[in-house]
Amino acid sequence: MADAYIFDAVRTPRGKGKKDGALHEITALSLASQVLEQLRDRNGLDTSAVDDVVLGCVSPVGEQGADIARTAVLTADYAESTAGVQVNRFCASGLEACNMAAAKVMTGEAGMAIGGGVESMSRVPMGSDGGAWPTDPSSAFKTYFAPQGIGADLIATLYGFSRDDVDAYAVESQKRAARAWAENRFARSVFGVKDQMGAVILNHDEHMRPDATMQSLASLNPSFAMPGEMAFDAVVQQRYPQVERMTHVHHAGNSSGIVDGAAGVLFGTREMGEALGLKPRARVKGMASIGSEPSIMLTGPSLVTEKLLKKLGMSVADIDLYELNEAFASVVLRMMQALDIPHEKMNVNGGAIAMGHPLGATGAMILGTALDELERSDKETALVTLCVGAGMGTATVIERV
Repeated sequence: MADAYIFDAVRTPRGKGKKDGALHEITALSLASQVLEQLRDRNGLDTSAVDDVVLGCVSPVGEQGADIARTAVLTADYAESTAGVQVNRFCASGLEACNMAAAKVMTGEAGMAIGGGVESMSRVPMGSDGGAWPTDPSSAFKTYFAPQGIGADLIATLYGFSRDDVDAYAVESQKRAARAWAENRFARSVFGVKDQMGAVILNHDEHMRPDATMQSLASLNPSFAMPGEMAFDAVVQQRYPQVERMTHVHHAGNSSGIVDGAAGVLFGTREMGEALGLKPRARVKGMASIGSEPSIMLTGPSLVTEKLLKKLGMSVADIDLYELNEAFASVVLRMMQALDIPHEKMNVNGGAIAMGHPLGATGAMILGTALDELERSDKETALVTLCVGAGMGTATVIERV
């Protein structure tokens, strides 16, 4: 098996996933194509050396359907010989795409490949692709289906996280993201998205609320109390009968934001990098995915982390930086609690609560964030992971070279 190295990582800023968001006029195809163009132009890349492009996309329908990766390859004027494939592992799609690209390099299928993802949530709303899991009784009843927010509140209920706990985490996420932007920590990866006329229309994460306080968050009503009372509390209590009463603590201010965005990571062998004059920035040390209990749904990150670290012969303490997608505050609090990870190692530049979660792209975005932070802080290893719909987790460990 060859080693897979990371040569570059880029992302768009995250635009608010609404009709008044700055990126609403930009299609998912354009977002993905601009990412590929950036990787090509920044690295003087001979695109005929790129064997495949793997892009995550969670709602692959309409204008972001029909294998958007291959369409983006062609639109970005890559070599005709560069293949493209779209992949969906719900919220971990972007990281799964990166893992697939890295695996192609490791196995010798590709000398160079790009992993990444794209999601235009303002143009193709979440859930547009439908699916049997929540709607077909044969799967919904069997898995005690409930929306993700119910799962997040169930985590808070089971593991003792109060409304103050999740709100405090959210405020800190906003502060860390604001500091990261103020100190230009994302400058190496983020590029300005252009419109059809070539004008830059967004060069910063638009969703952030750096003025958020405990007091302002306290004014927000729990988002999942009503669906819980109508049906879903009773559903998950059948699966978890030890829960006498659900505590609903999550709302828009301590949950991931709906945004538009795209990202890409360039992988290759050391030999291919040398042939193209590229210097590797990190090596992929290992990758893993796991299934977890689907009703609570969001506990996969700690489980897949344990699986991957065991496979690598590493301990939790061996990891210098952790990046866990902030789908909901309780998800991160639970992983830190379960694995005894100090907060100063977790999401040091904020996360999706502050900056947003463009579903298919986030995994690739936070992989790039971890790489940049390793270099900035002169650290060695990082673990990137996400919780996943239907109860899964995906993780990747990288180390600087």
